[in-house]
Amino acid sequence: MKITDHLKKAKKPLISFEILPPLKGKGIQSIYDGIDPLMEFKPSFINVTYHREEYVYKKREKGYLEKFSIKKRPGTVGICAAIMNKYQIDAIPHIICGGFTKEETENALIDLNFLGIDNVMALRGDPIKTESAFVQEEGGHAYAVDLVKQINGLNKAEYFDEDLQNPIPTDFCIGVAGYPEKHFEAPNMKSDLKYLKNKVDAGAEYIITQLFYDNEKFKKFVKLCLDAGIDVPIIPGLKPITSKSQLQMLPKFFHIDLPNDLVDAIEKCKTDDAVKQVGIEWAIQQSKELIDFGAPCLHYYTMGKSVSTREIIKTVF
Repeated sequence: MKITDHLKKAKKPLISFEILPPLKGKGIQSIYDGIDPLMEFKPSFINVTYHREEYVYKKREKGYLEKFSIKKRPGTVGICAAIMNKYQIDAIPHIICGGFTKEETENALIDLNFLGIDNVMALRGDPIKTESAFVQEEGGHAYAVDLVKQINGLNKAEYFDEDLQNPIPTDFCIGVAGYPEKHFEAPNMKSDLKYLKNKVDAGAEYIITQLFYDNEKFKKFVKLCLDAGIDVPIIPGLKPITSKSQLQMLPKFFHIDLPNDLVDAIEKCKTDDAVKQVGIEWAIQQSKELIDFGAPCLHYYTMGKSVSTREIIKTVF
């Protein structure tokens, strides 16, 4: 079922999760172990992130460096199919620009369509560790809006092979990312909202936000979106803090601010268990306020670790 249909039929706020593919060398059971404890809450869908290949250089004889491609995690197509088969729940693969040509993207979408997967998240993706900024794949897309246009084109039976006879259109429901605190590469929020509206105008049907810890920023973001003519559902993304080290890691990698009260409470903690409890209580309060605000769904970034998320949902729903 399409995410937009889930939202239209819902009589109360929905629940969804986001997980990581397992590390290379691990099996699908590691995915199931993270999902099983959450299934009692009947999530409407599960997002599966995509991690592109990276490159390392190994020193050879005479000082030469040889470039090797490595992939730390398997792709999402098979994982989404396995999740849908086991749990009878919609799985949403992340489709990214980085590392793919347009033809490779089309082939991946064709595979997803064959498997009956009719929801996708269209993202530009992050630069790999060896890049100081995002580098467009030769023959690929530079921006998420162009990826949205390609997916929407397939929904109109627009394939690269123009000689196809009576091609069947796909029927993907397209989601995109939104940033309540602005994408770090955008010069200001007005510009960021312009790019977001372009994605919606190109065919995106719902938005899932970057994680945040200040609900007022989400509320302001929703209003700014409405003022900008963005009228698709906006789903807030939440991630409970679980360790003190995340006070430095989260702002660095996600370019977000942490509220003073949250930072003060975590800095007073003596153990990681105490930090987890603070994170759970903060996310519980966030969740309740967002439900009261009218959020259509709460999207939890579990990343395969379900303990904190389970405690939050047990209290809130």
